[in-house]
Amino acid sequence: MQAVVINQYGGPEELQMQDIDRPEIASDEVLVAVRATSINPIDWKARQGLLKGMYDWQFPVVLGWDVAGTIVEAGKDVRDFKVDDEVFARPDIYTDGRRGTYAQYAAVKADKLALKPAELSFEQAAALPLAGLTAYQVIHDRLQVKVGEKVLIQAGAGGVGLNAIQLAKYFGAEVATTASENHRELLTEIGADQVIDYHTTDIKEVLHDYDAVFDTINAIDDGLAILKPTGRLVTIDGQPTEAQQQQGPEVSSWWLQTNGKQLATLANLAVQGHLHIIIDQVFPFTTAGVQAAHRYSEASHSAGKLIINVNQTV
Repeated sequence: MQAVVINQYGGPEELQMQDIDRPEIASDEVLVAVRATSINPIDWKARQGLLKGMYDWQFPVVLGWDVAGTIVEAGKDVRDFKVDDEVFARPDIYTDGRRGTYAQYAAVKADKLALKPAELSFEQAAALPLAGLTAYQVIHDRLQVKVGEKVLIQAGAGGVGLNAIQLAKYFGAEVATTASENHRELLTEIGADQVIDYHTTDIKEVLHDYDAVFDTINAIDDGLAILKPTGRLVTIDGQPTEAQQQQGPEVSSWWLQTNGKQLATLANLAVQGHLHIIIDQVFPFTTAGVQAAHRYSEASHSAGKLIINVNQTV
């Protein structure tokens, strides 16, 4: 099969189309013919070698951890999904480094899958798993946002931030977010009550007595400064120090846990109109296309998800 791989760590130029073996599935897995995948910051951080401490991969490495497509093979122990089902998922990060989703086929454990609603395109479905699950698990499970609470979501125009704003509003919160001025209109449209231009305004000067902070940019001290003593902060981009944990508000970090049932919940919210899936650009499944998507993501220009259309080869 065709896959975009890296044969060493480095810049976007290391991403190259290559023929590799199609993955063989275990009894609890399905094989998905990939229709679309997406770009996340973890992709280019992995490409740069920043995950070497967590994963001892052997080259060539296939990146990518969002997938939407059609099941073409199901393991003997799979009960809830079958061949020809249209599905989407955030697959596990396999230790061999060969099973990413920048490929024509991807192996996915059945408990990580959700059926793709007919109302969502493959591109929309591929935009949702990693960013949507991260936002849901922090807003709903970790911060336990409640009606009437004041919540700050850092970097609202990113994939996680866009989902987090909408979920916090769905659960009844008052939401502030940080972003560039050119993203203000979009963020207001999806529910942000206050959009703070981080280029010109220090959040500590305008926000006070917040109940919760979702830190996506490793700005833990700034978040702590605006919280109530009983507030809580969850970061996905830093590791709280002992001093930060002793300041009063509850502080913790979070790493996404793949979960097919929660993904189905997010899909239902999208179909019901509570969660708008925002796509910035769609790139072709070519060496040049994936390289361009990485450069765009790494430069932080996007407002919404960057999608790779695996069917699109020109």
